[in-house]
Amino acid sequence: MSRKSYGKLMGVLAATAAASLVFSGCGAGSSSSDNSIKVMYWSTSSAPDSDRLFKQVKKDMEKKYPDANIQLQVVAGSEEDYNTKVALAFRSASTAPDVIYEDTSQMGADVEAGYLMDIGSYVDQWNDWDKFIDSTKKSVTYDGKIYGVPLSTDTRAIWYNKDILQKAGVEVPWQPKSWDDILDMAVKVKAYDASITPFNIYAGTTQGEGTVMQGFYQLLFGTKLGDNALYDSAKKKWVIGSQGFKDSLEFTKTLYEKGYAPSVSDALDTNLSKKMQSDWFPNGKMAATVEGSWYPSSWAKGGSYEWDGYDKTMAVAAFPTENGGDPGFVSMSGGWAIGVGSKSKNPKLAFEFVQEATSAKNSMEYYTNYTLDINPRSDVTSDPENQPENPYVKDATNLVQYTHYRPGLSVYSKVSNEVQKATESVITGKASADQAAQTYDQAVAEIVGEDNVIKE
Repeated sequence: MSRKSYGKLMGVLAATAAASLVFSGCGAGSSSSDNSIKVMYWSTSSAPDSDRLFKQVKKDMEKKYPDANIQLQVVAGSEEDYNTKVALAFRSASTAPDVIYEDTSQMGADVEAGYLMDIGSYVDQWNDWDKFIDSTKKSVTYDGKIYGVPLSTDTRAIWYNKDILQKAGVEVPWQPKSWDDILDMAVKVKAYDASITPFNIYAGTTQGEGTVMQGFYQLLFGTKLGDNALYDSAKKKWVIGSQGFKDSLEFTKTLYEKGYAPSVSDALDTNLSKKMQSDWFPNGKMAATVEGSWYPSSWAKGGSYEWDGYDKTMAVAAFPTENGGDPGFVSMSGGWAIGVGSKSKNPKLAFEFVQEATSAKNSMEYYTNYTLDINPRSDVTSDPENQPENPYVKDATNLVQYTHYRPGLSVYSKVSNEVQKATESVITGKASADQAAQTYDQAVAEIVGEDNVIKE
């Protein structure tokens, strides 16, 4: 998941983070006493948000429980480094953490590995659980059981330049109701000024997860199979052979073939997003793109590409389903959550730490107001102190009701890579939509096994 912070906030804890962000056990012994827990989390000097939050929660907890021994174990480096350290820690009950900071896309794999505790009995007794937006609970649910509490989420949408669309004869505010409406807009923009790129939807392996999260999945999950278009969680099988997959590839191919999307060379450029943010949108060269809820933060004061008046020029629209069918719109989400370790000897105190960290006050004041992620609590989203400087927070949060999550399974990254390869093959003209879909089907069957796929 991409996580952004305003530039003016990035350096707030840089000095202290540089000294503290190391993997520090603060004592290697097991959390065997009733008042001792270990909290393991990932944080870096450029993304110090979890460190800020957990230090505050430690302070709050130790004030509430003077005899508590709360050990913060911080892992710097990449997120992959963090996942490796978590796996190593769980090799022994004496080093396994009691509380774990989880990327929700990793949660299913960690459940499969036996790292997380089912906390259903705890959330059932917690009044605040009802204050979490229902769709965000899907990100911490695996096989019908709850393994964490959401801390943040995000959404994907269409970000568009109102001035360009108006001049092209497109009514604003613009809200497409189907994929055809997107093509209609692109035709009008191209007719108005052929030098403007009408619409970007990421494609190709170069963009990695951006291709699927800010691209193909917006299409796929808006087809007939909806939430089961990629993986059928009820049947526990990966879906292949669907018409929706072919339709999504065909739409992508159409955008690029007709010149409505960036050139193929730009599409496969790792700097594409940077180009759009720093040049194409501010200078009127781009009409619209699919991107995350964090996207405009780089244009704000203190952001990487300050753009005075961006909030008067840019607007947001929900991504439509293929033909306007229910529920009408589609979004994709990632996010972070906090879980309780399966080997914890003090799960009650560990869950209390989770409760404190995800409380309305702490999650908003020490986390999402900095990350500009969407807070998963309904009482925070309606709070006037929730990201008061973010003009798009309400629009972005409203999309949570339409959102979908990636399957949090260990083989997911391999499947995702095959999706990326399929999109690249159609935009480069190396394969038709049908051919690319067939290649994808064969690859997925090989990756997960013939018994773990279903043709729809």
